[in-house]
Amino acid sequence: MANIDNAALFKISYGLFVVTSNDGTRDNGLIVNTVSQITDSPIRVAVAVNKKNYSHDVIRETKKMNVCCLSIDAPFSVFENFGFRSGRDADKFEGITPLRSENGLAVLGEFTSGFISLEVESYVDIDTHGMFICTVTEAKTLSDKESMTYTYYQENVKPKPEAKKAKGYVCKICGYVYEGDTLPDDFICPWCKHSASDFEKIQ
Repeated sequence: MANIDNAALFKISYGLFVVTSNDGTRDNGLIVNTVSQITDSPIRVAVAVNKKNYSHDVIRETKKMNVCCLSIDAPFSVFENFGFRSGRDADKFEGITPLRSENGLAVLGEFTSGFISLEVESYVDIDTHGMFICTVTEAKTLSDKESMTYTYYQENVKPKPEAKKAKGYVCKICGYVYEGDTLPDDFICPWCKHSASDFEKIQ
């Protein structure tokens, strides 16, 4: 068995982003922390998306997306809207008037420090996720506010579980609480799709 301390993986620095797409009838978006620039000539960006997310199928079909870089003033409600429900069932842009990039896709104008428009060049199947290797077609700075990191979200945005009232296991990624004495080994978080290994028992 591999000697892997999951806590060590949390030391990798991540940003947090809303990735937008459009299925032909409405705008969609999801929260990801898996965006990175991989080459600079030409500029290429890699974005990994869980296959269970509706956006994965939309992006694979349309071959385009926008990456909106969240700023540190983004409230928890942004993560609830774009991260904790599926675009298959909900209109995530209901009540939101987005900006539009040159590719026609939505840009979350509020709580966004900048955006990058991407065109999918190739696709890599990596089991639970699909990785989109993309070229950049547009990029703009929207504010000088600091971009949100995963660490900042964990320490300042995500609500802390009320340990005294809750009983069970809490997801270290998104804060979802599983109520019960035993967490199944194959349990998958319904909010962030992480596995049982990312849960800890509420003391």
